[in-house]
Amino acid sequence: MVGGAARSVDRSGGVPPTGDTIQIGIAVDIPEPWGALLTRRRVEAGDPLAVPAHVTLLGPTEIRTANLPAIERHLAAVAAAHLPFTLHLRGTGTFRPVTQVVFVAVAAGISECELLAAAIAAAPGLHRELRFPYHPHVTVAQEVAPEALDKVYEDLADFSAMFEVDGFTLFSHSGQARWQPRRDFCLGTRSASN
Repeated sequence: MVGGAARSVDRSGGVPPTGDTIQIGIAVDIPEPWGALLTRRRVEAGDPLAVPAHVTLLGPTEIRTANLPAIERHLAAVAAAHLPFTLHLRGTGTFRPVTQVVFVAVAAGISECELLAAAIAAAPGLHRELRFPYHPHVTVAQEVAPEALDKVYEDLADFSAMFEVDGFTLFSHSGQARWQPRRDFCLGTRSASN
């Protein structure tokens, strides 16, 4: 990054979205080797939504396609205003009995994720009703048999990973295919004086 400014990488291949609305989501990818491990455990649990491991910053949200450029500009400004940070994943948790979810817990980097999520949610043209308060985590099993939830919970109880988060990704879903990465946003850099 040049001069501490955030940069973004367009991964859409230059293909504009079609239709009046589009689904978007924003997440921090879990790097290797941990990402593949957590994704594999989700698949092995029988989770039909076994998407690659991530920490959600904005869950699936339908927007007007015409609002996408303004939202992308907002995301670039959010990225520029936030520094990279260390994320520590450790142990497991669950949202049961409210929802049938087992997750790997965020042990450090919680406030940074919360600040990013709040800043992202303030984008113009982006309105989403939250069912629950924001809680950063990595889902590893969802809507599977109780025995499968228990097994993942126990198997990953000692899981630990620590890595630097230097950006987030905007994903889109047209309803025709799976979630696709659309654009990466790199967080601002620490100055030499810090």
